[in-house]
Amino acid sequence: MASNGSDPHGPDRPVVGLTTYGERAAYGVWDHDTVLLPSTYPDIVFAAGGIPVLLPPRPQAAAAVDRIDALVLSGGPDIDPQRYGADRHPLTGAARAERDAAEIAMLQRALEREIPVLGVCRGLQMLNVALGGTLVQHLPDAVGHNGHNPTPGKFATTMVDLVPGGRVATAVGTTVAVQCHHHQALDRLADGLVVTARAGDGTVEAVELDERPFVVGVQWHPEQDATDIRLMAALLAATRT
Repeated sequence: MASNGSDPHGPDRPVVGLTTYGERAAYGVWDHDTVLLPSTYPDIVFAAGGIPVLLPPRPQAAAAVDRIDALVLSGGPDIDPQRYGADRHPLTGAARAERDAAEIAMLQRALEREIPVLGVCRGLQMLNVALGGTLVQHLPDAVGHNGHNPTPGKFATTMVDLVPGGRVATAVGTTVAVQCHHHQALDRLADGLVVTARAGDGTVEAVELDERPFVVGVQWHPEQDATDIRLMAALLAATRT
């Protein structure tokens, strides 16, 4: 567990749990089911002074939340719309029922323990859904363009305005260029969540859970720039307060 020491690179560095994908993958001579995560996630945790631990997408893995200092809900595929009582949109991706269940269980345990949480892209959406909110299943239907995900497999730059004084704005500033890759977004906000950033088209880009020291979600991918560790550093700093 993290200590209250001031050295982020000392022997008692915070342990950060990272949720992962369960996907079919091919590498070398192998082609089989895997648990995986882009290396940019553990890289930025290391860069910020933490120790990353990968959490498999299994509900049983929620028990590991008792042994970490912070939780990151990583990006990934669409959440099953049944989770928020909606019919499936034709462009909503295939359900990953086990991952959905695992992340909800992990988040619930993290909230019970009152440890810091950061939701990234899908993780922001999962934070909203797990607390009772809903999603826009295909964002171009709502905003009239595909600027948040113009090319599959490539990130798009989005300008975001943040509410001054919020946890995210305190970490990264009030106007930032961020890397996005999403075709879904927040619709009805869950009770307790506060919007602290929007894109120019009104899309919610960050939320924070009211009256919690550090439970935040961002619609963008901060792990895509390993030279900018400010948001991850803020997550780690919250483990020491």
